[in-house]
Amino acid sequence: MGNSAIERLLTRRSVLARNMTEPGPDPEQTAQILTAAARVPDHGKIAPWRFILLRNDGRQKLGAVLRDAYRDIEAEASEAKLDLESGKFTRAPLVIVVVSSPLSSHKVPVWEQQLSCGAVCQNILHAADALGFAGQWITEWCAYHPKVRDALGITAEEQIAGFIYIGTAIEPPKERPRPELQDIVTDWQGVTDWQGPLS
Repeated sequence: MGNSAIERLLTRRSVLARNMTEPGPDPEQTAQILTAAARVPDHGKIAPWRFILLRNDGRQKLGAVLRDAYRDIEAEASEAKLDLESGKFTRAPLVIVVVSSPLSSHKVPVWEQQLSCGAVCQNILHAADALGFAGQWITEWCAYHPKVRDALGITAEEQIAGFIYIGTAIEPPKERPRPELQDIVTDWQGVTDWQGPLS
């Protein structure tokens, strides 16, 4: 290919949200990221996902919900712990909430719709990386807490697939171990395990 596309795919690394800072994507870059996110395999062309953007003061406002919700998890939580939990969304300039919104009545199985949403999350990470930003896809307890879900307008049929943090890395991420192909690839028609380049 002669460009960095395959190199980016082979070397992309998540950056911890706590290791991000300003600047984040501007409105045009955010639109590019979301446009790329929506260009995923989508059986039935039903777009079974949607996005909620947490930016600027919105991060602190939802943080107040986190503070209250966390008391349900740890009633005796210290103020320091509550401050930590309520500040989650301020760790990066932009947080994209990816919501899985499958249509249970559609002929396309819900599982396939959820897989499409997972592809959306991955496309967001790749698009952010291509624009020079750091990204991390996480859920944590707040993705499942009813008070947080209610505040974000998540319906009973929906799930938060992830909070994707995007910003500028404070320092380059370190590589981590990856699975060896011979451990995860099987040649269906072969007698032995897959050992190298396909022939």
